[in-house]
Amino acid sequence: MFMQQNFNEVTCVFPRKFEENLLLAQKASMPFDNMAVQFLDALSKQLNTDINIRQYPDVATFAFFCRKANIFNLKKLYDTNEGLRLGRGIVFHVAPSNVPVNFAYSLISGILSGNINIVRVPSKEFEQVQMICRAIEKVAENDQFMEMGNRMLLVKYPRESQATKYFSSICDVRVIWGGDQTIADIRRNQLPARSFDVTFADRYSFCVINADELVHGINLERLAQGFYNDTYLFDQNACTAPHLVVWLGENKNVEKARQMFWDSLSDLVEKKYNFQAVMAVDKLTAFYSQAIKSDRKIKAEGNSNNLWRVQIDTLPVTIDEFRCTGGYFSEYHAQSLDEIAPIINRKYQTLAYYGLTKKAIETFIKTATPVGLDRIVPIGQTSEFSLIWDGYNLITTFSRDIDI
Repeated sequence: MFMQQNFNEVTCVFPRKFEENLLLAQKASMPFDNMAVQFLDALSKQLNTDINIRQYPDVATFAFFCRKANIFNLKKLYDTNEGLRLGRGIVFHVAPSNVPVNFAYSLISGILSGNINIVRVPSKEFEQVQMICRAIEKVAENDQFMEMGNRMLLVKYPRESQATKYFSSICDVRVIWGGDQTIADIRRNQLPARSFDVTFADRYSFCVINADELVHGINLERLAQGFYNDTYLFDQNACTAPHLVVWLGENKNVEKARQMFWDSLSDLVEKKYNFQAVMAVDKLTAFYSQAIKSDRKIKAEGNSNNLWRVQIDTLPVTIDEFRCTGGYFSEYHAQSLDEIAPIINRKYQTLAYYGLTKKAIETFIKTATPVGLDRIVPIGQTSEFSLIWDGYNLITTFSRDIDI
């Protein structure tokens, strides 16, 4: 058992002490259980009392997601009179180390699907992680939510710890967020026979902008702010962050739209972004690598190290290999959406767009039937969490049908 082993390197973030028998005694519940909804609403309210929340838009967005009105709207999508569902039991979440709030979204997907949850939170000291964990602890102090507190464990520990092996041995679902190597390393730890993995591997995202629409009366500052949130807030580390910008439209409009868009974004980045000097070297290295491997001439543009644009006149199928962080974008002018289809492999996750109709997007997907691409959202919404993620319906995946 866990407490009988030497796991001194494990830090219990919540609760402060791991009551092993208490956690293992918990039972699964029905998805969107009323107590779970009330708990998340209380968590939302508690977070909004934090005076620092305005400094962290990702935490504010998380708090907004947890409010009762939003959860009830999500519940309606799953409310049917057919069948009976229960959570699968214990879900063990291994959160990514570079996106602070991801652990919290993974946790609430487990809560809403009716499960007991063990979450390995990022070991790196993020203020966002501390804010959310403090709020969880505060809400769980309320007698009304003590039971909910007993149904979760948030921990930190180093990679070499045996804790992953133990938590894997008692879970019904293991959720792994991370790169391919991280997933492979964690999978060396065996699961019980009926348990399974849900993996969110390293993915590639891009955006498409219709220049013909952009040049006519667009709120450019709003579009630039949305793109900034999609990319710079997480230094382009999130799988949802676009690395390739594809332009559609007439040549004259593309040239005009490019100038308008990048100038607006550049002004925003100069005001808000904290550039790390090492990124200048990373960008230069990435550009040289891209230039060496390209069979056509490429050109880098930008007035500062905050924003690099690499203009390409062909779209290689290996474009997903040429990426960097901190504001490094490949840029291509396509004649139509169909021109993009050949490059979309299984690594592609999110397509962010501006100026495209729903009908045009649906036609493209039905015609191209790409093996990748699981999310298509407007620019500014790539990091907004959904209970359908990477093609998984998290509620149905983390719960089970009871056949009567």
